[in-house]
Amino acid sequence: MSSIVYTSHVTIRREGGPNRVAQLPAQDEWVQFGVHGAIAEHYGADLAQFGERPTTLDYLVAAAGG
Repeated sequence: MSSIVYTSHVTIRREGGPNRVAQLPAQDEWVQFGVHGAIAEHYGADLAQFGERPTTLDYLVAAAGG
């Protein structure tokens, strides 16, 4: 059986509403996540209060495209 090559260590902190920040490996700054557009509308998020941020889905799609 193979040995584990890599374990990702990520810290996620909720900021309120749909907004979260994550500390990712090899990244000094926290990455911001939230909602925007149709996703915000679907969940009834108040963008005037929380602002627009990329979703975790946006990051997954970008990662898969690489």
